[in-house]
Order: sequence, then structure tokens, then C-alpha cells
Amino acid sequence: MPFPHIDLLYSASGLAVGFLVGLTGVGGGSLMTPLLVLLFGIHPATAVGTDLLYAAATKATGTLVHGIKGSVDWRITGRLAAGSIPAAAITLILLNRYGLNTPAAARVIQLVLGYALLVTAVSLVFRPQLARLAYKTGMAREASGKPGAASRETRTLAWTVLTGAILGVLVSITSVGAGAIGVTVLLLLYPRLPTARIVGSDIAHAVPLTLIAGTGHWLLGSVNWDLLLSLLVGSLPGIVLGSMLASRAPEVLLRNVLAVTLVIVGVKLVLS
Repeated sequence: MPFPHIDLLYSASGLAVGFLVGLTGVGGGSLMTPLLVLLFGIHPATAVGTDLLYAAATKATGTLVHGIKGSVDWRITGRLAAGSIPAAAITLILLNRYGLNTPAAARVIQLVLGYALLVTAVSLVFRPQLARLAYKTGMAREASGKPGAASRETRTLAWTVLTGAILGVLVSITSVGAGAIGVTVLLLLYPRLPTARIVGSDIAHAVPLTLIAGTGHWLLGSVNWDLLLSLLVGSLPGIVLGSMLASRAPEVLLRNVLAVTLVIVGVKLVLS
């Protein structure tokens, strides 16, 4: 097997996306996959498969950092994985059965990707408001003294597993969803948990999900190893640089600019 070739143009794109991921915390799939499809003309299935393994490598680094800091709730991670791993496996089986490289499959992936970006944009814009609403609702429920803590915990467990299942399907098809969408839903389900712990748990869950989904795409032949290596060469230093500057960035402005960008890209994917 020949050694993979590094394309500096892809590495530059990886550097830019990695920098934004480190700066904002938004999942690379929301940015990298559409970039590969729209700017470089990569087949949607290949863009998704390659980006999944790219995400597994980058998020493993993030999980290590969060794990050392103690900001991973492994209970939540396990609940998400209980839904996402089986859902991802079933989705990959269906993708294998109906084919990935047909024009119809490419169009379906592109459409689902476009709509996923629109949902991601909405979750980015309204995440703080939704988190505050969930927190106030939880505090009001506790202050009322109403019984039913056990039933609420059961509902939270069920909704977390269901969220994992939805993310498993979405990530396997588009590589998008495990970041902004997952964090937003977890903030609603666990309003009293610190945001850093929510983010750490979501990143930790994304590692096995993207690794399994990416391996499935590799077995289906939709991973470009030259492209993957080129992206990693640029993105890893980009993530480090973005993370170092994150505390100085205007978080609200960046989040809204990214949301607008995702809406434009999502509409372009749906209409093209």
C-alpha cells in the first residue's frame, strides 16, 4: 500500500476548519463536509466517510483533555452510546444494501446534510436561551416540591438514549450532529449540569460513534486516505491554535456568524 499523498490545499482547509472548531467548539462535520462537497466537488459519501474518521481522530484528543480535567460524565456518554451505536450500525447496513455511490444516494446524503446544517444553525443561535429556560423550569419544579423524581429520571434516560439513536442515524449519513445539536439537547435534558461537563460528555460520546460510523464507511469504500491525512496535518495544529485563542474571542458574535454561514451552506446544498 503506497504512502498517502499530502495535498497542501486540503491541509490549508483543515487548518481553517480546525481553527474554527478550537475557537467555537462547533463540530468539524458541520464545516468540513459541506466544504469538501461544495468547494472541492468530493462525492458526498466520500466526504462523509472521510470526515467521520477525521472527527474520530480530533475528538479523541478532545476527550483526553476533558477526561484529564474531569469534565466528562460517563453516565451520559454511555446513555447516548446505547442509542447511537446500534442506530449507526443499522444505518450503515441500510446504506450498504441500497448503495452509496449512486446519483440517488448522493442526492439523499446532500439533502439530509443540508437540513442537518439548518437544524445545527438554529441550535447554535438559540442554545443559550434554551439552556436558561430548561434551568428555570427545573428549578421551578424542584421548588414546587412535587414528587416524581424517579419518573423524571426515567424519562431523562429514555430521551437521552433516543437522542443518541437520532444522532447515530444523522452522523452516519452526514457526519453532522454530534456537536452543536447533541450539546443543545443535553443542555435541555440536564439543565443543572455545568456546560463544560455537557460538552465533554458529548465529545467523549462522539469518539466511538464517529469511529464506528467511519469504519463502516471505510468498509463500504467511501474513505479517501490521502484526503484524510491531508486534513489532519492542517487541522490538528489549527485546533490547538483556536483553543488557545478561544477565551479572547467574542463568543456570541462568532456563534451567530457561524449560524448564518451554516444556513447559507445548508440552503445551497438543499437547492443545488
